[in-house]
Amino acid sequence: MRTVDPAKYEEKRQEILLAAGRCFGRSGFQGATISAICAEAKISPGHLYHYFASKEAIISAMAEGSVANAELRFQEMARASDALTALIGSLKRVKGHGARAGRAIMLDLLVEAGRNPAIAVILRDHSRALRDQLAAFLRQGQERGQVDPDLDADVAAAVLLSVMDGAMTLRLRDPDQDTDQSIQLLQTMIVRFLTPRA
Repeated sequence: MRTVDPAKYEEKRQEILLAAGRCFGRSGFQGATISAICAEAKISPGHLYHYFASKEAIISAMAEGSVANAELRFQEMARASDALTALIGSLKRVKGHGARAGRAIMLDLLVEAGRNPAIAVILRDHSRALRDQLAAFLRQGQERGQVDPDLDADVAAAVLLSVMDGAMTLRLRDPDQDTDQSIQLLQTMIVRFLTPRA
C-alpha cells in the first residue's frame, strides 16, 4: 500500500487551488470546467478528484484559505498600537491585479449562490467567519478606547463587511472612477464610523 507524503499532498493541493483560481478569474464559476482546471494544473481529472470531489469543494477550500489568511492579518493588526490605523493600513494593501481577480471571483460567486445552495452555504460560512474575526478585532479596539464603545461589535463588523463588499462594485458601475480616491473616501467613512465620539 502506497503511503502519501502529507507535504507533497498539500503542495499539489495548493497548486490545484491556484490553477482553479486563475480559471475562475478568467471564466467564472460556471465557465471554469473541471477539464479547464485540470489543463491549467497540468493534471488529469482522475488526479484532481483525488484532491477535490467537485468545483464546490475547490471553492470551499479557497474560502478556508481566505479565512486562515484573514486570521493571520487580524493577529498582525491586533499587535499594532492603534486599531484604526491598522485597519486602514490593511485596506490600503488590498489593491493590484490579484485583488481585482479576487473581487471578480467573489462577485461571480455571489451570483452563483443564488442558484447553487452549496455555494450559498460556503459563502455564508465564509462571511460569518470573517465577521467574527473583525468583531473580535473591534472589541479589542473598544477595550483600548480606540473604537466607539457604543457600537455593537458584531453589527458593526457585519456593516463594515457589507460596505467593503459593495465597494467591489464601484469599478463595474463606473469604470472611470478614480480607485485611489474611492479607497481614500472609504477609509474616511470607516474612520468616522468607528472613532469614539468626543
